[in-house]
Amino acid sequence: MKIMPNRLDRGFEKYKEEFEKKALEVLNSGYYILGKEVSSFEEEFASYTGAKHCVGLASGLDALWLAFRVLGVGAGDEVIVPANTYIASVMGITINDATPVFVEPDAFYNIDVDKIREKITPKTKAILVVHLYGQACNMRKVQELCKEHDLFLVEDCAQSHGAYYDGQMTGTFGDVGCFSFYPSKNLGAFGDAGAIVTNDDKIADDMRMYRNYGSRKRYYNEVVGANSRLDEMQAGLLRVRLQHMSELTAEREQIAARYLKEITNPSMILPTIAEGATHVWHQFVIRHDRREELIAYLADKGIGTIVHYPIPPHLSEAYAYLGHEAGDFPITEQYADSVLSLPMYNGMTEEEQTVVIEALNSFM
Repeated sequence: MKIMPNRLDRGFEKYKEEFEKKALEVLNSGYYILGKEVSSFEEEFASYTGAKHCVGLASGLDALWLAFRVLGVGAGDEVIVPANTYIASVMGITINDATPVFVEPDAFYNIDVDKIREKITPKTKAILVVHLYGQACNMRKVQELCKEHDLFLVEDCAQSHGAYYDGQMTGTFGDVGCFSFYPSKNLGAFGDAGAIVTNDDKIADDMRMYRNYGSRKRYYNEVVGANSRLDEMQAGLLRVRLQHMSELTAEREQIAARYLKEITNPSMILPTIAEGATHVWHQFVIRHDRREELIAYLADKGIGTIVHYPIPPHLSEAYAYLGHEAGDFPITEQYADSVLSLPMYNGMTEEEQTVVIEALNSFM
């Protein structure tokens, strides 16, 4: 048996008839850009998150950099960001010529909120929180810091669709919540797609302008904007999957619960959930100090895994100009050297789960 780290085809097969019906409906409509599918998805996703507005965009990265652009964050400004995140989080800052200021993670892989205050300077303009792997961050403390220091609060929710902190869904705590609908996400499209949510009327209106070449009225351009429009096909297919998010999330929770209960090898460091947070298990991430051996061992048994992520942004070639060196963020670097994402996807069979669990328990 070969077990992949992710299986997108299973998610399609589960609702195949609905997806195919919607795809043909969009194709037959003759309307493919900023039509009723996009506006309907925006209404439905805003309602799902509890936000006032949703604006559909072309990708999660666009959601991030456009969020900071609309907020007026730019050259000379600093943005506090977790050190252990996917590099897109940092790109959203630097595309706007702002400077990322890294903060180490906590035991739950999210930004350590108790270490943020020491990084705030007169140049700090915003805090970017990332709800990594699907677990909500401690948002109340971050909100307090933003209010105290008059900072913007942006959330990267690319991996946390449907996760809550203190009963409130991620993406709705700050000025802007940024979402990716890349196919592997819990709410995944069939290509690149993204969105922001916000409760601010002006931010939503400005975002609609920026995504459409900086134009509110056709051929009248107020700013140098972007071509970042969620297209009708992706919006329509996302509407189908959104209707099933409760059951899809519950399925991932069941798989994670089994992993947590039945993986008993003491050499494996299993994930934990913080008080007040929920976890939607975009990834089920363990740690092991002999990760490369474990990867090879599992591969020999036909089990695929992924490392999220092997190179922290501060050590990437792209950000060498920031001047960071190995050892600057030891917790982040330790995680990068030891984290491993196990197979986790909707449609994963009990037999596949059993094979993974038994393989992990037999690793010596």
